[in-house]
Amino acid sequence: MTRMQVAVHPGEVLRELYLAPLEMSTGTLARRTGVPRTRMERLCREEVGLSVDTAFRLARFFGTTPDYWANLQKNYELIKGAEEIDVSDITPLEIA
Repeated sequence: MTRMQVAVHPGEVLRELYLAPLEMSTGTLARRTGVPRTRMERLCREEVGLSVDTAFRLARFFGTTPDYWANLQKNYELIKGAEEIDVSDITPLEIA
């Protein structure tokens, strides 16, 4: 399987597509969503992944869906995994 995608962290999406246009700080977002400020800051700095709890809170606040945010995280992890995990030594199961 060849992937031609670039891994985009959900924190980058949050920062660039939501916070920057609104001129909103991570602290304000954290307060308005009930997420610890440090968690929001670390997410936006791409130091941690997006939790399911945060996905639900961001979805509610921004009028999106939890799936939107969770899929950003899943896609990021899959693309990074494809870049970092070598499975070439595994022989696929052959079904007769």
